[in-house]
Amino acid sequence: MRESDQATPHTEEQATEQPGKVGFVSLGCPKATVDSERILTQLRMEGYQVVPSYEEADVVVVNTCGFIDSAKQESLDAIGEALHENGKVIVSGCMGVEEDAIRQAHPSVLSVTGPQQYEQVVNAVHEVVPLQAQHDPFVDLVPPQGIRLTPRHYAYLKISEGCNHSCSFCIIPSMRGKLVSRPVGDVLGEAERLVNAGVQELLVISQDTSAYGVDLKYKLDFWDGRPVKTRMLELCEALSSLGVWVRLHYVYPYPNVDDVIPLMAAGKLLPYLDIPFQHAAPKILKAMKRPAFEDKTLARIKKWREICPHLTIRSTFIVGFPGETEDDFQYLLNWLTEAQLDRVGCFKYSPVDGAPANDLADPVPEEVKQDRWERFMAHQQKISAARLQRKMGLEIEVLIDEVDEEGAIGRSWADAPEIDGMVFLNGEQSLQPGDRVRVRVTHADEYDLWAEVVPV
Repeated sequence: MRESDQATPHTEEQATEQPGKVGFVSLGCPKATVDSERILTQLRMEGYQVVPSYEEADVVVVNTCGFIDSAKQESLDAIGEALHENGKVIVSGCMGVEEDAIRQAHPSVLSVTGPQQYEQVVNAVHEVVPLQAQHDPFVDLVPPQGIRLTPRHYAYLKISEGCNHSCSFCIIPSMRGKLVSRPVGDVLGEAERLVNAGVQELLVISQDTSAYGVDLKYKLDFWDGRPVKTRMLELCEALSSLGVWVRLHYVYPYPNVDDVIPLMAAGKLLPYLDIPFQHAAPKILKAMKRPAFEDKTLARIKKWREICPHLTIRSTFIVGFPGETEDDFQYLLNWLTEAQLDRVGCFKYSPVDGAPANDLADPVPEEVKQDRWERFMAHQQKISAARLQRKMGLEIEVLIDEVDEEGAIGRSWADAPEIDGMVFLNGEQSLQPGDRVRVRVTHADEYDLWAEVVPV
């Protein structure tokens, strides 16, 4: 089971004698991971055990992803595996908005709910595995930070749900709704609990981090007895006071992003921005209905790096979007050369059910998409490798993720978990996950660094 917990036959008499056991499979992006953590926390608060195998579980919850067709297929496969191995399956998450498709493929699932419908998922578990009559919350204590699926030393901090944009290739607003920001006091309270539990890195996530608080008109809230506006800048300032790494994901290049760059330059936030540019050619950006065009973006990147020279920019792009010509693609490659982004992912355009882009003219043949994807990756790989070479000899701080027989493996400010590179410390086996250490970079390739610990 992936990030899971699983099931076996169960009797009504057992329900009052021993806690119900729930298996969990969590798929999709970090935002879905947070949804899973909230469901698991509620179940543990009610006395359920979360178990790591299908055989042990009384019921299995599969939290699905429905963003692109390949993710939907992975979700359907996971549901099928859980049904085969266990038989009692509750489906939740983004693909849950397509209940008919799920039930057509797997008619025996017990229930189907969409994203953020935590109460409905928990109620569905109640129907299959009734609550313990004598559950004592003081016996089965849940830690104040809740149940998490990430390692102990880092955690995702979700600040909002939904999105106000209408990008033509995306169906997130139809799945997760319009932007709904969490009150900043709630966000900061959660962050503080996570840090008190040992978290060394907070990864701020949402569909649009730059727009945080817009829906609340930047309402004034309170945290730790002081007023804080529900806005990205004030949130970042408050998070920076907690003494841990703070990393911003899913940031749109609005003018207000300029305000957080000085915090990065001062060492209060990690100098790292995850900005989904998606393309650079004006015609394609317009067809995508992207909220920020490229005309001023290069100038702003240059300005950001003047203020914060060590700024790392990660992004994702789509090639083969309907109507993309060879000229458009070459424009994108030239833009990459000038932008000098550090970390880049690329996807071949894939139609998504319900996305307006499906109706656009001039679809790009699959063989052309593949060719452009390969050329894009080769082009960016040279840029990334050259930028990593500049770090040779630098002293940097590294957060250790794991230690094995070869040494310690960590990440620098430039590396988000699972999507970016690693820093290898060969022979360093005295370190522990969650340690933050100073190292000197000794070697670099296209994606990763090698380093040695700097003696204290």
